[in-house]
Amino acid sequence: MLRFMPVGDSMTIGSAGEHTWRYRMWQHLRDCSGGPFTLVGPRETLYDKAADAPTSYAYADPDFPRAHLAGWGEGWLHMAPLIGEAVRAHRADVLLVSLGLIDLGFYTNADQTAENVRAFVAEARRANPRIRMAVLPVIPNVRAESDPPFAKEVTRFNELLGKAIADLDEPRSPLLPVSPPSSYDISHDTYDGTHPNAHGEHKIAAAFAEAMHQAWALGGSYASD
Repeated sequence: MLRFMPVGDSMTIGSAGEHTWRYRMWQHLRDCSGGPFTLVGPRETLYDKAADAPTSYAYADPDFPRAHLAGWGEGWLHMAPLIGEAVRAHRADVLLVSLGLIDLGFYTNADQTAENVRAFVAEARRANPRIRMAVLPVIPNVRAESDPPFAKEVTRFNELLGKAIADLDEPRSPLLPVSPPSSYDISHDTYDGTHPNAHGEHKIAAAFAEAMHQAWALGGSYASD
């Protein structure tokens, strides 16, 4: 059985009442994976905005493997120390990673964040030397429209992320750059300029799905509703 672990920030954990892109990915793999698979990770909940805590199980459709390693307000900085144990304990084969916006917005600059990417990769490989990782760059949010220094850091980090992926890629543990959805529009695909609505969930899932299908022959082409 192929074991996928979604790793991310608030865009990945989602909040109460949402499907999440994790659900859309599960639907896609269920329909075209061609073999047994599951989603794994140490967490299952959504973020509850009223409680200001990741305590909700109120998925729009809870009938799917909800496991993940994602957190509201967490980034590469937070996940690098956690990923090794998570991979080891849950025997992950493939990591679907969407991180960086939180780091750049609150914790680290582009260069520091890129160093945390390298630490993350190293820890994941210590736990599973054959781990595969598909990595989505930062999708600029509404802040980037009004904060030029922040937008500049996002651009620089995405460049450094691409370099890190190229530098660290190796045959037994491939690193796959995921192209951001070309049609992603924060005014249409998010509900607040950052977090994906149903349209955005499908587009993020499709970005991962198309990358894995083309590079690794996993699954098939993504069919959105």
